[in-house]
Amino acid sequence: MGAAPATEPPAADDHAPSAPPPSGGDGAGGADAAATASGGNGAGAVGAGAAGARGAAIDGAAVVPWRAPLFWRFALRLARGLTACVCRLRVTGELPEELRGGPVILAANHIGSFDPIALAAACRKIRVTPRIMATGGLFRAPVVGSLMRHSGHVRVDRRLPTVTDAYGSAQVALAQRSVLLGYPEGRITLDPAMWPERGKTGLARLAIATGVPVVPVSQWGAHLVLPWGAPHGMWHRIGWAVLHRPVVSVHFGPPLLAGSDASARVVREVTDRIIDAITEGLVPLRPAEPRLPAWQDPQRPVSDARTHRPRTGRPVRV
Repeated sequence: MGAAPATEPPAADDHAPSAPPPSGGDGAGGADAAATASGGNGAGAVGAGAAGARGAAIDGAAVVPWRAPLFWRFALRLARGLTACVCRLRVTGELPEELRGGPVILAANHIGSFDPIALAAACRKIRVTPRIMATGGLFRAPVVGSLMRHSGHVRVDRRLPTVTDAYGSAQVALAQRSVLLGYPEGRITLDPAMWPERGKTGLARLAIATGVPVVPVSQWGAHLVLPWGAPHGMWHRIGWAVLHRPVVSVHFGPPLLAGSDASARVVREVTDRIIDAITEGLVPLRPAEPRLPAWQDPQRPVSDARTHRPRTGRPVRV
């Protein structure tokens, strides 16, 4: 389904997609604007590092570690069953034992409307329970919105004044030792080859402010299950997926540390390193499709306005 003072404008004003993405998935991109508008790095609220975040206090009150509601735990099991019907889920990599109980940020590439379900199933498979930074449209929907709130997910109201709430909510979630899942691209990729786009800085700011490590999550294949314009054309693709059961791959990479420098230049560098790490993990997931995907959704708009050019340097590992 989104951290320190910034001199750059909110990334929500970056190049807009040529067509609006489906309501199911523009995740954490709005945290850029929230972080900028919050006017502070918030490090004191959450703690100066992962250990500090584990024992953090918000406004002087001890924070109780988050426990996933029964409904969300059931939904993760349901996601595992659903993916088994339409694809073959392959999960590689792992979360280090010391990060399993949180706090940790999972930063994933966004390739389609089905990938939140695939990611939920992958998290269930490795026995972690994430809280998802999801578009505010889901929270405003009847029934679904109530379930999203009850499940403890973080609402990101992109392009609305309430976008500022997302950053504080994400900080509280990390202080509660949550596993927080967000999309640094802020939307389903419009890159013609479906590689990760240039990221928005929200997750990097959050990682710098809290000292919480970031785990890059690379995924491929979920775009084959649901089309860009779902529900238009949805049943045809689902029928195809049930018959062919394509491989959907999810890889959890080694964690990254963002450091403590919250300058605009470093925030941009950390964001690029996160995208680089996701891209690095994605390469072996699509070895037969290095340039263009084998199946190209005719409904999906494409744009090279936010094409990401990987840096030669590698991210700093924990």
